[in-house]
Amino acid sequence: MQNDYPNDPVILITGAARRIGAVVARLFHEQGYRVVIHFNRSAAEANKLSQELNNLRAESCLLVQSDLNHMSGLDKITNLIKSIGRLDVLVNNASSFYPTPLADCDEAQWDDLINSNLKGPFFLSQKLAPLLTLAQGTIVNISDMHARGALQNHPIYSIAKAGNIAMTKTLAKELGPEVRVNSVAPGAILWPEHESDDIDKQSSVLSKVPMGRLGTEQDIAKTVYFLAINATYMTGQTIAVDGGSSNSL
Repeated sequence: MQNDYPNDPVILITGAARRIGAVVARLFHEQGYRVVIHFNRSAAEANKLSQELNNLRAESCLLVQSDLNHMSGLDKITNLIKSIGRLDVLVNNASSFYPTPLADCDEAQWDDLINSNLKGPFFLSQKLAPLLTLAQGTIVNISDMHARGALQNHPIYSIAKAGNIAMTKTLAKELGPEVRVNSVAPGAILWPEHESDDIDKQSSVLSKVPMGRLGTEQDIAKTVYFLAINATYMTGQTIAVDGGSSNSL
């Protein structure tokens, strides 16, 4: 694939069709990045975002569909990035999230949550490490404040995100000094879709946020940008963006 923008830095964001990933894509695009948007099932949203960005700057956004739960899906992403020939920033954002009460959870749920939150990001980072090293690039992982304080009824998710923070630390050692690796641990940013109408749950969550409000996708995107671009002497770190709620865990 010919790169029409050989001097433009390139960012890959997994799970970037909507929500936080889409806002991260828009922010980096505004800063002159060529954006590669990964998605799995959100094809309509991905196509709409790609058209939006390409209308602003022709051929500045590419799409790749794959399932991060399978190595073949990771290879599909890797092959596209290799065809571009450059990668400056990798944002491991894609994630599954749903309750798995201990008495009811099963192996399929374990595989799905561990794969999407930990296995996929780890092996994608491994596969793309040579290009990131060449570019003196950065990796930003999206963790969760509950990685440090488990979320009740979500044991598998909590374990996976705790592993995500450990992955951030170990990749920082494995890939340094050429590649910096950090992570963002969001708090209450967007209500999970299965809790969007649970007013009691929302009130309970907000009562534990010292800043008294939900965060925004922009809060996370700006922190991702800071870690990727400005935090030139930071690696292996996880920044909580949660309105102070992790102080009460």
